[in-house]
Amino acid sequence: MSLLIHLRDAVNRNDAQEIHERVDLPGLAKISKDILAVSPIQADLLVKPSAQVVNVSGRCACELELACSRCLTHFYKTLEFPFHEAFSFNPEIVGADREDSIHLVTEDKVDLTPYIEEHVLLELPLVPLCSEDCRGLCPVCGQNKNERDCSCQAEQIDPRLAGLKDFFKSS
Repeated sequence: MSLLIHLRDAVNRNDAQEIHERVDLPGLAKISKDILAVSPIQADLLVKPSAQVVNVSGRCACELELACSRCLTHFYKTLEFPFHEAFSFNPEIVGADREDSIHLVTEDKVDLTPYIEEHVLLELPLVPLCSEDCRGLCPVCGQNKNERDCSCQAEQIDPRLAGLKDFFKSS
């Protein structure tokens, strides 16, 4: 399902319009290997025209199922983020040096779905963790150290660097 706004209607109406919709983004799991599943995104947006520019701003929220980068356990994370995009039919406004980037549109309808998808991807943690103190997996036996300790000796020294292990020992 896509989230369409009609820009000419917004400009002609000349007042703000609220949008409260749920948007499905099933393709997100295919784009990012970290995302296992994503709930429909709740978009609470305000479409506000002003001087040849239509601003769309508000908040979006969804719940993601992610895999922890350290222990590979699946966990859920609620993602809430601000949303702001601006659109204009006028190429002079779009090309001007402005702080806000304004998207040039040639059609009346604009699908906000790809913009919401982009915001979700930008809000993803670089390294998803089930918890900040996640201990990860044992590099020898693969045991999840959060569930149970193992008796493996994890300290393996590269033979090329073995001579350096005594370097900092005091005499």
